[in-house]
Amino acid sequence: MTGPEKMLCELIALPSVNPAFLPDGDPRAGEGRVAHFLAATAALAGLDVDLQEVPFWEDGRMGQTPSPKPQTPSANRQSAIRSPQSGVRSNLIATLRPGRRARLRVILAPHLDTVPGISDEQYQPQLHGARIYGRGACDTKGSVAAMLTALCELAKHGPRPAETEIVFAGLVDEENLQCGSRALAAAGWKADLAIVGEPTRLQIVTAHKGSLWLGLATRGKSAHGSRPDLGRNAVHEMARVVCLLEGEYARKMLRRRHPLLGHATVNVGVIAGGMQPNIVPGACRIKVDRRTLPGETEQTVRAELGELFRRRKLRVEIDNQKGVPCQPMETDARLPLVRQFFRATGQKEAAGVDYFCDASVLARAGISSVVFGPGDIAQAHTADEWIARKSLEEATGLLLKFLRTLP
Repeated sequence: MTGPEKMLCELIALPSVNPAFLPDGDPRAGEGRVAHFLAATAALAGLDVDLQEVPFWEDGRMGQTPSPKPQTPSANRQSAIRSPQSGVRSNLIATLRPGRRARLRVILAPHLDTVPGISDEQYQPQLHGARIYGRGACDTKGSVAAMLTALCELAKHGPRPAETEIVFAGLVDEENLQCGSRALAAAGWKADLAIVGEPTRLQIVTAHKGSLWLGLATRGKSAHGSRPDLGRNAVHEMARVVCLLEGEYARKMLRRRHPLLGHATVNVGVIAGGMQPNIVPGACRIKVDRRTLPGETEQTVRAELGELFRRRKLRVEIDNQKGVPCQPMETDARLPLVRQFFRATGQKEAAGVDYFCDASVLARAGISSVVFGPGDIAQAHTADEWIARKSLEEATGLLLKFLRTLP
């Protein structure tokens, strides 16, 4: 196996399931094992290593003050390679410092967490022909392996950039509330470019959709099922709401298009109402996934939904189900470092993706961000998640080629 293939297999064998999706105390929960392994690997390559403890986010607010941004960590500092502590989640920060004073900073930012495996076998890497199978193979341990391998290769064999600091930031919690990228942003990190690792089929992505989860509620009046005329059926009213969302509202969004992202979407994913057949339901709730385009905000979406319901004389309560902002992202492809990345990879056309990721969080903090990595999102979260070995090798080579162009 090649270097990135070997690293990917070792990463798959270290479960790093987001704790939000597992019972308390599950041995597969948390990114600590992966962060510890990567820290040791980075230190052996001569990178400066630090761990940034990440506070939890609740209701859109940080649970505690973030660790300060590391300023001048000692080279190869072994004390930074700490064993994971129970309940503590940390971003891994591995830095290649330039030969002279840095005037630029580039961040390589894949996430370390995965969704749960479908079976026990998914936590054991499997090589079958041209593919590597296992949980996280493409989302996004493939990006982790490609990015850190490229940076370690540059650290070992050069040429080291003269004026550009390159930071590998292995982020926690992308699959849930993006606590890792939010902590990095809150700690005041600045950079001239962030390359966020996600399976993009090696395309440079300069735009992605936002993710807005809304809870909608209708209120009725309970009554005995034998006398429905004495009540007001909240489920029936919600049925009208659902038909309106999936019909007229969805068709309206088809006419609102973005050159890279296409149109916005709406999906009614959850519905709950009523207690039993002989009671007129007094309340009904749905949960809606609304994928937003650049220029759309929670406020604009709620305003257009409110107007839509008012015109139909529907009384609907709306609330936010996520608690943290997950806004769309769009980066100017004409920015100097973005253009340089395009030239290094030989690409001419920017791409867009439908999914939300850490790039939005970093971009909102003032860090120009693109998304790039091996693998295809179609394999992410699946029962037989895999990545093409060729894609992994090409990603490593393209990243290394770009890093060697940095001044």
